[in-house]
Amino acid sequence: MLIAFIKGIYQLNDRATWNVLLISIITAIAVFVLLWFAIGYLVIEQVLVRISWLDTLIDVLGGLATLALTWFLFPSVVSSVIGLFLERIAVAVEARHYPNLPEVVAPTATTAVSIKFLVMMMAINLFVMIFLLVPPVFPFVFYAMNGYLLSREYFELVAHRRMQLAEAKTLRKTHQGQLFFIGVVIAILLTIPLINLLTPVVATASMVHLFESWRGSAAN
Repeated sequence: MLIAFIKGIYQLNDRATWNVLLISIITAIAVFVLLWFAIGYLVIEQVLVRISWLDTLIDVLGGLATLALTWFLFPSVVSSVIGLFLERIAVAVEARHYPNLPEVVAPTATTAVSIKFLVMMMAINLFVMIFLLVPPVFPFVFYAMNGYLLSREYFELVAHRRMQLAEAKTLRKTHQGQLFFIGVVIAILLTIPLINLLTPVVATASMVHLFESWRGSAAN
């Protein structure tokens, strides 16, 4: 598992990945900005008290709430959006490390799976925000939930390129403990400034390596 993650990091120096990496970085920044303005509009602009000191207080608290919500919703949204570019990343990894694999000719459900996970992760993360009222508990709940969901999303998106979704789910459940751990690592990296811009590419590349390793073991 550690080797797969290290290989995923080294994938960043592959020329074939650079275009996707640039798209990933631009997409991540765009997602953060859009979330910031959308949440800011909902949290601040819709609250009109018309009492100057209270409006100021709402603006300050609303600004903090906007930052918190944007920061914690970012991993789920950016991962789902990057899922639309996953094919290019996976192809680059396979070309470098698994050149003998046949081309993926069957259509994949990347878009549908990404949208499904986006809706699911947004709903669950909004629920998790309740635990902000219990600060000592919140990080554990946040990273545990997102670790599970992110590992599931990335793995199934990668695996479904090479096998039926039912088979991908079976393989995922066989290794769910390891996937959960790497999912938590991905979730943590997605909340670290600058590093979170590179994380979707590293996560996807790592999942390709894990999938090929586990698929090979299952076949033997």
